[in-house]
Amino acid sequence: MDKTIERITLRGVLPRVFAAERSSAPIRASQVWLAELTFERGRFYSVNASSGMGKTSLCSFIYGLRDDYEGTIELDGADVSRMTVGERCRLRSRHLAYLPQDLDLFPQLSAVDNILLKNSLTDYRSEAEIRRMLGRLGLEERADSLVAHLSVGQRQRVALVRALCQPFDFILLDEPVSHLDAANNRLCAEMVTEAARSLGAGVIATSVGNPLVLPAESLTEIKL
Repeated sequence: MDKTIERITLRGVLPRVFAAERSSAPIRASQVWLAELTFERGRFYSVNASSGMGKTSLCSFIYGLRDDYEGTIELDGADVSRMTVGERCRLRSRHLAYLPQDLDLFPQLSAVDNILLKNSLTDYRSEAEIRRMLGRLGLEERADSLVAHLSVGQRQRVALVRALCQPFDFILLDEPVSHLDAANNRLCAEMVTEAARSLGAGVIATSVGNPLVLPAESLTEIKL
């Protein structure tokens, strides 16, 4: 899959763990589970939910990390669950960027080395550019600090810069600012917005109450 991905479509998707709850009020009220939903490239989406409703599952399903769901997820008509390992690798390197909730940083490496490790696979940004991005998020003096010595909020910002070190048609952000105050939320949102608009990409960000503050004119809010 080397063409630009224009749409991500969910058709009747439901995590298998929720199978016995398909008739429950929370599932019936969801705009995602058991619904037909399309995310369009160039649009921004805020997926809001209470804890335990499957935000991380949704991102993992779209990214192709898990397939324990019923229904189908299609990328321009291609079923994610039927993709080969090679197709999924190309998808993740060229079309889908992902910031997982657990961040997946290496604590024994510095902030900048965590990002450079990812960037060595994509060759997307220079080290100088990466350091400027960290500085813009208030981390210039912590760039060479071990991730193990950073706060959770600082780690979230490091992981965000890492996620932006590749081309993408969509970026999935799972609770990206849950540990950030309003000022840092704004800085992260500005960086995501600029990167997405420069690529004509879509943004899908999940939240349990502290959403990434994306531009209202491009934003669609969805209840999970």
